[in-house]
Amino acid sequence: MRSLFRLAQLKNMLELEPNDLFLNYSLGLENMAQSNIIEAEFQFKKALDLNPDYIPAYYQLGKLFEIKNNEKQAILFFKNGLEKAKSVKDFKTINEFEEAIFLLEN
Repeated sequence: MRSLFRLAQLKNMLELEPNDLFLNYSLGLENMAQSNIIEAEFQFKKALDLNPDYIPAYYQLGKLFEIKNNEKQAILFFKNGLEKAKSVKDFKTINEFEEAIFLLEN
């Protein structure tokens, strides 16, 4: 029930600030938690439209496509996120992307 409340709150806040990166990303996470994959994908992609360097959205899109059993698309998002993480030398995130790619490719 609390998740539905958070979902409604985020939607209300987005009405006031539709181009807020964090609100769009957060709504994607809440939709994932509710298994609303279509809405989650839309929100994560909107987050990337707002900021193509927002690394967490690449990871979540990779996980989303994993759920959809679309390994090719999942790997693509993981690899794109990996390149972004390398560009900012975020070693923890680099390892997370490399592990996700490894698990799908093997």
